[in-house]
Amino acid sequence: MPLAYDTPVTELPGVGPVKEKALAKLGVTRLGDFLTLYPRRYEDHTTLYPISSAPIGVNVCVRGYLTKPATLSRIPGGRQMVRCTIADDTAAIDLTFFNRPYVRNQLEWGRSYIFFGKLDLSRGRRTMVNPQLEPADAPKLFGSLMPCYPLSAGLNNAQVAAWAQTAVNTLAAPEMETLPPQVLTAHGLRDAEWCCRQIHRPDSFDHLQAARDRLAFEELFHLTLGLSLLRRSREQTPGTPLTAGDPADFSALLPFALTGAQNRVIGQCAADLSGTVPMNRLVQGDVGSGKTAVAAFCLWRCAKSGAQGAMMAPTELLAQQHYRTLRAMLEPAGVTVALLTGSLTPAEKKAIRAGLAEGEIQVVVGTHALLSHGVDFHDLALAVVDEQHRFGVDQRSALAAKGRCPHILVLSATPIPRTLALIVYGDLDVSVLDELPPGRKPVETFLVSESKRQRLYAFMDKQIVEGHQVYIVCPAVEESDAQEGDPTLKSVKAYADHLAKTVFPHRAVALVHGKLRPKEKEAAMASFAAGKTDILVSTTVIEVGVDVPNASLMVIENADRFGLSQLHQLRGRVGRGAWQSYCVLVSNNKNPDTRARLKTLCATTDGFQIAQADLEQRGPGDFFGARQHGLPQLHVADLGVDVRLLSRAQTAAQELLAQDPGLEQPEHAPLKHRLRQLFAQNAHMFN
Repeated sequence: MPLAYDTPVTELPGVGPVKEKALAKLGVTRLGDFLTLYPRRYEDHTTLYPISSAPIGVNVCVRGYLTKPATLSRIPGGRQMVRCTIADDTAAIDLTFFNRPYVRNQLEWGRSYIFFGKLDLSRGRRTMVNPQLEPADAPKLFGSLMPCYPLSAGLNNAQVAAWAQTAVNTLAAPEMETLPPQVLTAHGLRDAEWCCRQIHRPDSFDHLQAARDRLAFEELFHLTLGLSLLRRSREQTPGTPLTAGDPADFSALLPFALTGAQNRVIGQCAADLSGTVPMNRLVQGDVGSGKTAVAAFCLWRCAKSGAQGAMMAPTELLAQQHYRTLRAMLEPAGVTVALLTGSLTPAEKKAIRAGLAEGEIQVVVGTHALLSHGVDFHDLALAVVDEQHRFGVDQRSALAAKGRCPHILVLSATPIPRTLALIVYGDLDVSVLDELPPGRKPVETFLVSESKRQRLYAFMDKQIVEGHQVYIVCPAVEESDAQEGDPTLKSVKAYADHLAKTVFPHRAVALVHGKLRPKEKEAAMASFAAGKTDILVSTTVIEVGVDVPNASLMVIENADRFGLSQLHQLRGRVGRGAWQSYCVLVSNNKNPDTRARLKTLCATTDGFQIAQADLEQRGPGDFFGARQHGLPQLHVADLGVDVRLLSRAQTAAQELLAQDPGLEQPEHAPLKHRLRQLFAQNAHMFN
């Protein structure tokens, strides 16, 4: 059958069940998906170096002839090796090909070839291992920029490049265009078909840059246009104004003074809640910045206005912690607070469900149990979601669906640079708590190598002797997980066992990781929170955890394996008590860029500064995944470097909507269709 956009990849030559599964890991299930599987880099086959002046340590193109016939030999392990020497008029290179015996027959003595590979020096001689090669008198690769695609196990670049080229040759056409002609002209952008062909097989670096700029602009234009329509759709939805309860009266309920940042954000929330458009606000701030107090104000005002509020947390322990905090704050003011989690008895759940349905319970705190069938509210007017990135957009919507267009408050301890927050939380207004309560001591952070291991163990023991507790975070769960990529990786199971038996047999050591059953995880965390465990060895499952003020030391093994923002989140587990707390980053990585990145964390405790550095150094990637926020992913645009492009795209989107608010003009039909595809989870806004 003829190939089309929706043709399954299994229709392509060479794609069987194994390759189909490997491509699915890259997000490619249809032929059309190859169009947006963009190369991650390009090999430069455009420059031909004389061998004597070719740079060492990088991939280069050289031309040479065989000085004598190639030899084939067997080496230990059943492998085969072809060796030969090539030369030009300036110097020679020793070539080695492993497990490619056919190369001996490809190479003719005295004939000239072009080779592409990494040039190294060994004992004073130039060498190349497994270079690409082709006859110099009939080159196919030389003179081009060769795309290198993302790969998964079972795929090689030549295969993926061939399939991608099939997709481009079949599907690239003028009908691909979604940008209106006036936008292309105003911003000097090339057409979609040309860009599609150039991004996959560029003619030159200039053409590659032009294609990349247009595709990045297009992504940001689609995104900002869709977000504008999403916000407009939300603003047309009637909400329930919650006007009772002055912020000053709420402050008087608290046994502590609110920070200036808390007062500012509470004021923003109060204005939102008073309006006829439902609040849709993200409050982000570092651990300990006081997000719970902001949520408490909103829930208090909701109850004072005669309605109900719900707060959803990702774990039972966190839900219990919020329940205790909110109960202490709100019950003295006459607000009824309840807890609904999966571990309650059937009778307890039944009683709480009845209280919610009848309106007797004004505020409920819970886990996913709040979303269960049979949990009905008398009048849910406010939904608070804690640690938003632990929930999918569908779960946030499911909680909101329990009421009539309730106000939404989202809390996140993951600091995100504002440009990225606009993308990740595009339909939310963003508030930032950028001030910690007075008296908090910043966590002192140190970067150490493996050679300081014994001193580190002594420091850990000293903290425990002083009555405190210690977290240790490892990047892997099983030894096999660690060995696969790097034998120096610490695995939770083996390391916890080693610490308990050899290093700290006199201390209580426990472990927690994602492969444990939820009840086992909860029990381990509860034991640590209760002070029964001295050392908790964990994977990053404790990144979002309960408040354990007694924990004073966070040790992060193989710290170079984590992003800066994640390291900062882990560091936020300590420093919650009145005493000095510490974070020790353990890494033997000698790479200067890696060490500079980790030293950023030692130099500051400002989460937003760290997040900005992370964005600049690593790029945004897919910060939480499209599944988490319901917005289209960025394949080309990089918010670390494309801030100006974002500004241009936002301006273009605003100008277009001013001219055609509903995208109803015939020439905008392709654009509207594309937005429907990208914002499938919010398709109602185009009705």
